[in-house]
Amino acid sequence: MKKIILLLTGICFSLTVNAQNLWKNGRLKVSDNQRYLQFENGRPFFWLGDTGWLMPEKLDRSKVGYYLSKCRRAGYNVVQVQVLNGVPSVNCYGQLSNPFGWDMSKADPEGVYSYWDHMDYIIDTAARNGIFIGMVTIWGSQVKNGNINEDQAKAYGRFLAERYKDKPNIIWIMGGDIPGDVHPEVWHALATAIKSIDHNHLMTYHPRGRFTSARWFSNAPWIDFHMYQSGHRRYGQRMGNADYPIPDNTEEDVWMYVDSTWKYKPIKPVLDAEPSYEAIPIGLHDPNEGRWKDCDVRRYAYWDVFAGCCGHTYGHNSIMQMLEPGHGTGYGRDGEEKSWIDALEDPGFNQMKFLKNLMLTFPYMERVSDQSVIAGKNGAQYDRLIATRGKSYLLVYNYHSNCMAIDLRKVSGGKKNVWWMDAASGKLKYLGEYANGVQTFTPLNVSDKIEDGVLIAVDATKTYLSIDQKEINDLSLSDRNRNLNE
Repeated sequence: MKKIILLLTGICFSLTVNAQNLWKNGRLKVSDNQRYLQFENGRPFFWLGDTGWLMPEKLDRSKVGYYLSKCRRAGYNVVQVQVLNGVPSVNCYGQLSNPFGWDMSKADPEGVYSYWDHMDYIIDTAARNGIFIGMVTIWGSQVKNGNINEDQAKAYGRFLAERYKDKPNIIWIMGGDIPGDVHPEVWHALATAIKSIDHNHLMTYHPRGRFTSARWFSNAPWIDFHMYQSGHRRYGQRMGNADYPIPDNTEEDVWMYVDSTWKYKPIKPVLDAEPSYEAIPIGLHDPNEGRWKDCDVRRYAYWDVFAGCCGHTYGHNSIMQMLEPGHGTGYGRDGEEKSWIDALEDPGFNQMKFLKNLMLTFPYMERVSDQSVIAGKNGAQYDRLIATRGKSYLLVYNYHSNCMAIDLRKVSGGKKNVWWMDAASGKLKYLGEYANGVQTFTPLNVSDKIEDGVLIAVDATKTYLSIDQKEINDLSLSDRNRNLNE
């Protein structure tokens, strides 16, 4: 037993030391080209987020630790949470977020493990795991329903900023599934109050489905980067909405939101903060609908990032609600939904890291989206190819493993080494060395099931990958010293 305790202590110490090394890279900032995020020392930051909306309310300390350690091992470096889902919110210890209304001077009473003490614990535990907490300060429905006004927002914003301005792992998120023109004065007051005190952390806005934050806040002085919510609908699933900002039959074309965001000036980094979640009913509200699968969440992730996003947020129906036996479910059938603990083993949750690892394998800041890499006519919907490249490498995501003609002249080098990466496993297969020009590729092992993947072509003089390499290097634990006894 003593040996086990010492071993666990060593593991925790190693984790803490290396997470602290992560924070030594400095605060997060927007890159000079205004399209990506990086640390102050220049190290790229690829946002790979999980959606843990109700963690502050549903999970106790032990479960918080388990969940965040699983996120770290799966490669996530951000978890988005709802700081306040209601007014007041109540956590698993029965503590209220607002025990005396919006008098925030009394929100953290002495002598109890308060709501905010538990929020502190979540943030600190995340920091030890090298994870940022995306703080959705108050869910949009609470603003829409008038549960917070402009003056109360200022007081709340000052409270949050004073409490968390010196934490290394905070990202502020205004909004919460709501259009920005619903009580915009509240959002401006809350954001401005935080920014007036906290000069260390980035801030953004989480909008309603099928909207981008740039629609309302492109010139807001407090917003550092944009979010869009591509949402949970399939092609043609309009569901009777009158206020529908996208054409019919484009619901799954998540890549289109990048260009639509960058139409607003100034250009800022952007990411999909809420795509379709794994295992959630298609369209959300009808439990009799089919469920989004791991291949679907992979497709959204690669389409988003290859279109130019600075990262991606994944979600799972059970994890975002922290579902447990005996709890009602918001989306699906009560009593038939998987627990959040079991969902942590689902394929989509554990496959997102292959995308992050792939993007960080190559020179990151020079990357652009470039559909001219695809020679000839591109496909539509599920047959669409999408390409991104740097100066000496190009990547093409292919959902249906269709035959594709690729113009290798778009990047440097007279010859190119070419690989196929299985998006579900991160496994690599070397396809050979190819001369410059338009080359045709047919991915291997095509069958009736979805076998999506990425064609990788690299200037043959570069050594980002080795010819005998069998998988993309796992960077999820790269800031942690290896403990061989673990």
